[in-house]
Amino acid sequence: MASTRLKYLSLGVLVFQTTSLVLTMRYSRTLQGEGPRYLASSAVVTAEVLKILACVLLVLKEHNYSVRALNSVLRQEIAHKPIETLKLAIPSGIYTLQNNLLYVALSNLDAATYQVTYQLKILTTALFSVSMLGRRLGVYQWLSLLILMGGVALVQWPSDAVVTPEKQEVSAGSQVVGLVAVLVACCSSGFAGVYFEKILKETKQSVWVRNIQLGLFGLLFGLFGMLAYDGTRVREHGMFQGYNTVTCTVVSLQALGGLVIAAVIKYADNILKGFATSLSIILSTLISYFWLQDFDPTSMFFLGAMLVIVATFLYGYEGKPLSNPSRA
Repeated sequence: MASTRLKYLSLGVLVFQTTSLVLTMRYSRTLQGEGPRYLASSAVVTAEVLKILACVLLVLKEHNYSVRALNSVLRQEIAHKPIETLKLAIPSGIYTLQNNLLYVALSNLDAATYQVTYQLKILTTALFSVSMLGRRLGVYQWLSLLILMGGVALVQWPSDAVVTPEKQEVSAGSQVVGLVAVLVACCSSGFAGVYFEKILKETKQSVWVRNIQLGLFGLLFGLFGMLAYDGTRVREHGMFQGYNTVTCTVVSLQALGGLVIAAVIKYADNILKGFATSLSIILSTLISYFWLQDFDPTSMFFLGAMLVIVATFLYGYEGKPLSNPSRA
């Protein structure tokens, strides 16, 4: 009974986190009121700090809140195993790039289109799983990937809405930038996720310790990126310029994301995870239309979104094995 509650609680939190993050990030990058806009690179760095602190607390909890045990674990698993720790530099750098790309994507795409298109990470993850882990996909999964590609293509189908040439040029340019950012993020998400899974299977470390290692590298890469691209603005106005309640909410939700995914993997299954993803897409579409009012859905979008939702369910579906008569 308790495991069932944890399963649905983790899924509910995943729906809330995914939907809220996309909508608040979109709002904060495009529709927020006057004042300087916060730096996306700064938000990525701050989220990594929060994620590290949360994982440290979870490791502390695993060891009955013993600070001495925490220090021993961190020294043994991080400082005394430099080669194992360095292996996480690759996925960490890719995740940092991905997190920055998501801000670019949501600065140029509405939340609903982003949500649906970003499901292409299912395709990239599947392909990398086949090539890197030797995993075999079933008929339902290959079929779902074909449906997924068709659905995303329909979502990106040009709209017949009448707009001025100037607005059309700006909109088309922004759409392309956002789409490229999402596609690169999907590829990076697929590779980094499979690489991280491979590392987890090769060792018996706590997933929270691994996330601390990821976060430390992510913090270093994030700081380097922030100083390289926004160094002048940081020196002039500080790292936290433009921060407000909405920004802090975005950063907190982004930091929460990795922890929620870990909980879902532990307590839920693929079908329920697909249900959570589908519900998040529907909620994002409705809220984008009625609240943000920056989204005008077309019939092609609805058809594409439905195909993506079907593909998400189908990918997590496992056909029941035939019963063995000899054991009947």
